[in-house]
Amino acid sequence: MTEGIKAIIYPVGDLAKAKTLYGKLLGVEPDMDESYYVNFNVECQDVGLDPNGHGQGMTGPVVYWHVDDIEKGLQDLLGAGAKTQHAIRDVGGGKLIASVEDADGNAIELHQSP
Repeated sequence: MTEGIKAIIYPVGDLAKAKTLYGKLLGVEPDMDESYYVNFNVECQDVGLDPNGHGQGMTGPVVYWHVDDIEKGLQDLLGAGAKTQHAIRDVGGGKLIASVEDADGNAIELHQSP
């Protein structure tokens, strides 16, 4: 079902400062640098900075499990007892995300590339 964890998104309050800090940490320039999102790619691992994350309820980093079929992945998790947090939605460019929580309230985020 999964291709593994390929993305981690950090909610940030000051995008410019976070971009500088994570650029130093990762040793690369962002491959996407917009006012609403900055992304670094290191060894096929995406590290994103979301300046709107706190306002959307993010309390810390969020990891995304990449799947080849998000609808099937979501149904499999719901069938195994997960509860829907966010239905499948397109976040731009055909990228689909959805989230569920397990019995302990842990978020499980799914991502399907176009």
